[in-house]
Amino acid sequence: MASVTALHPPSSTIARLGSNCRSLVSPSPLPVYRFARRRRNSSTKLLVVRAARTESKSVSLGSRAPDFELEEPLTGNVWKLEDFESYPALLVMFICNHCPFVKHLKKDIVKLTTIYMKKGLGVVAISSNSIVTHPQDGPVFMAEDARNLNYPFPYLYDHSQDVARDYGAVCTPEFYLFKKDGRRPFELVYHGQFDDSRPSNNVTVTGRDLSLAIDCVLSGQPIPPNQKPSVGCSIKWHPEGNV
Repeated sequence: MASVTALHPPSSTIARLGSNCRSLVSPSPLPVYRFARRRRNSSTKLLVVRAARTESKSVSLGSRAPDFELEEPLTGNVWKLEDFESYPALLVMFICNHCPFVKHLKKDIVKLTTIYMKKGLGVVAISSNSIVTHPQDGPVFMAEDARNLNYPFPYLYDHSQDVARDYGAVCTPEFYLFKKDGRRPFELVYHGQFDDSRPSNNVTVTGRDLSLAIDCVLSGQPIPPNQKPSVGCSIKWHPEGNV
């Protein structure tokens, strides 16, 4: 499978990091709200709705990247883990279309991955959400999303949800960074957040945590062990009996 290429220059929204890999910054508040208006008896009331919030679960660093074989709705191409064997590092992202946490980061995910794909990073995104419960996350809309945002990486659909289970993914967005050492299998070195920014917490999106980890991997330096979990919407699993 031909490797994907980056097209755009670095953005100022991505924090510039020095060559030294330093420890990650401290946590910030995580309130996330959505607002909707409801009309009752000719009066308008403001409702406060909290978006579902799930943290990524601990996964053993050093574990090997599970295999996958998934279709890319935009092109119809089928991608496998082995298609990325030539890369020194691989970023696997679990995202989707509708999640407000993902929407909050989408443009900056594109900017960050575009920068690092130029430096040799392999990148793939996977959506595992059920189209039974969330049809807006289905392949047709995935292709539209990838086209509109000009994703520089393949965006694959995990219909069976087996790949999400194999990786231990529970939320969107969720990030897994693997390194490659010669002929050895990909080894997990980072499983954490993009940065401290969340919808409505007024923290600027920088991609600092993830970009720091990528810088360390590509420069052969150790990654700080204090990795903060990613926070987002829970993966929408198929209702029982619907696959």
